Order: sequence, then structure tokens, then C-alpha cells
Amino acid sequence: MDKFVKLTGVAAPLPVVNIDTDMIIPKDYLKTIKRTGLGKGLFAEARYNEDGSENPDFVLNKPAYRDAKILVAGDNFGCGSSREHAPWALLDFGIRCVISTSFADIFYNNCFKNGILPIKVSQEDLDKLMDDASRGSNAILTVDLENLEITGPDGGSIKFDLDAFKRHCLLNGLDDIGLTMEKGKAIDEFEKKNAASHPWAA
Repeated sequence: MDKFVKLTGVAAPLPVVNIDTDMIIPKDYLKTIKRTGLGKGLFAEARYNEDGSENPDFVLNKPAYRDAKILVAGDNFGCGSSREHAPWALLDFGIRCVISTSFADIFYNNCFKNGILPIKVSQEDLDKLMDDASRGSNAILTVDLENLEITGPDGGSIKFDLDAFKRHCLLNGLDDIGLTMEKGKAIDEFEKKNAASHPWAA
């Protein structure tokens, strides 16, 4: 998993509340178990018209936001079913950070397992960031995980809080497998001692 230390990029505004995982990645795209290739299905029902053409009114289809790395969204982002394809689709599109006032618990935790930083802010701060994100090609935010700070295009900054363990994992690029491998030496030593004390089980 890629480390997340500091991210600077275009922030796309999506001022919609209760965006569920079915909206993030519709069920038609759930047949795969691969983490790649899902970016094309991100927000598919909103991004595309019935004939498959792009909906020019959807934010991620607008020229200024096609390469967005940050999403500024309404309250209760990621609600609905527990599909891990939702963070996979965001990551495959290029989104590494989602900012909202609240997230559904399962989606929130799945983000950390996939290298995405979900940030909870107050409504007042979200309103400021939504305004920043509405500036088109000038909608550049910098998210500094080490200092727990978001800096806007005008230089103003907002502080945010994050669980220390989750912060450690993102800063060091550690998913569940990575955390286990950190204990590799201790696991090997245990296995050797266990084998020596139970030779009949070898």
C-alpha cells in the first residue's frame, strides 16, 4: 500500500448528503475481485447518460476536475452496503482523500485499509473547503497528514484530528498484511520455538 504523507491536488466539490456505496460504485461493477479497473465505474450512474456518453454536468467530467485527487463531500459519505469496491473505485480513479463531516463506519475503516485518507471536519470547515473546491482549476488543497492540516489555495489552513494508529498506518503504508509482516521476526522465532518443543508435530 502506498504511503500517505502529504497530498497536493485538485479538490472536487460534491455537496450531496448520504452518498451511499451503490452511488459510489453501482452493483453492475461488483463482479470483479480485482482492485484495479473500477475507476471507470466510479459514480457511473451520475457520470454517464443512458447511452453511455458522459454527463457534462457531473463534477468529475468537468475539465478542471478530471484529475481530482481529493473529494469534498456532504454528510454521511459512504453509507449503505459494506462493499469494499467503493474505496477501490475511488483509489483507481485517483482519489486519495475524502473530506466530509461524517462517514459510515465500514466505509471509513475500509478507506484506511486501501490507502485513502477520510477526514472528518466540522460543518463550518466543510463549508470553507467546499468553497475552495468550487474554484475550478484553482481548487488546489494540500493535505498534510504529519501535521494534521489542510491548506487551501489562499493559504488558510484547517486542523483535523485522526486516531494515532490509523495515522501511523497511512504514513507508513501499512495495510493488514503490512502490519502482520512488521511482526515477521517475532513470528519466525515463535514458530522455531514451537517446532522445537513439539517435534512430533513436525
